[in-house]
Amino acid sequence: MSTDGSRRRDVTVADVAKAAKVSKAQAARALGNYGAVSDEVRERVLAAAEELEYRPNELARSMNTGKSNTIGVVVGDIENPHFGLAMRGITDTAKKSGYNVILINTDEERAAEVDAVRVLLDKRVDGLIVAPASSVETSHLQQVRESGRPLVLLDRAAAGVDVETFAVDMGSISYESTKHLIEAGHRRIAFVSTVRTEAPYVAGMELDSSQISDRLDGIHRAFDEAGLPHPTDLVRLNAGDADSIMRITQDLLSGPDAATAIIASDGLIALSVVEAIQQSGRSVPQDVSLLMYDDFAWTRLTTPPLTVISQPVYDMGIAAASALIRQIEGRKAAGPGPDLVATLIKRGSVGAPKDAEVLSQAGG
Repeated sequence: MSTDGSRRRDVTVADVAKAAKVSKAQAARALGNYGAVSDEVRERVLAAAEELEYRPNELARSMNTGKSNTIGVVVGDIENPHFGLAMRGITDTAKKSGYNVILINTDEERAAEVDAVRVLLDKRVDGLIVAPASSVETSHLQQVRESGRPLVLLDRAAAGVDVETFAVDMGSISYESTKHLIEAGHRRIAFVSTVRTEAPYVAGMELDSSQISDRLDGIHRAFDEAGLPHPTDLVRLNAGDADSIMRITQDLLSGPDAATAIIASDGLIALSVVEAIQQSGRSVPQDVSLLMYDDFAWTRLTTPPLTVISQPVYDMGIAAASALIRQIEGRKAAGPGPDLVATLIKRGSVGAPKDAEVLSQAGG
């Protein structure tokens, strides 16, 4: 290592060959583990490489072999523990199979996702796992598919993109959880999500996220089955940072037709909702019930513990990475993929509405 603070020149194959007293071609074959080379030459080359701290040029190797042993992952919000846990499943699986992972975060912006996919393809990743920012505008994903590069979708489907997709059936679990709230006596049930839309929400409108569309469909189905009007005025999309979520929560809890229960579409939203409830002097579930998607450790430590929809997020990451690596290596699926099923875990944050009179006004 240089002692004058200057950057040391990278060690090349030629340097290793010189130290091992072999030709550059022999050194390249030994280091790349291809072609004919004697055991004695291989041992000398590897010993020289270790002594010189040689590091292979992965870009050059990928250009020669057509493989980079790297997979690219594109997600919308790595700050969300949901994607953090999925990434752990992906990286654990990739590491076991000898693959590295390049992660790009898009802030749920389609333009950023288009750029991310282009960057990863330029870096010659062997395949991509994408959690689509839009389940509607998917031309860039269709192009990946048409190029022959393996592609797997995570958490959300994408219209017109016929690839393996690993996601939970949100419609069924949303129906079940909404039915639980209705049976507890709630009629004014709010739903808060970060999904972006330019127009105010109306039932059946097309949304960018297949996940959120399915959840809202499940809510509608539960209300329809109970013969009750769905409170679409309590669906709040475009929830942004913590301050905006707190403002949304305060608005939902104000007025004569206030929400008596809130469904938070992820853990970050739920944290801000809880904070807003506390700041307003209200309590859970005496004044408002709360249900959230994903089961994280902190949800069991609140007072009361939160009722949650637990998703097999880590397993989802494992399944996505396993499928992608199988495609990269040209292997066929041994059978159907894993059954990724969400579970409603009932704890203490759901109770009966406080004001029966409000319920009767709302159609209960």
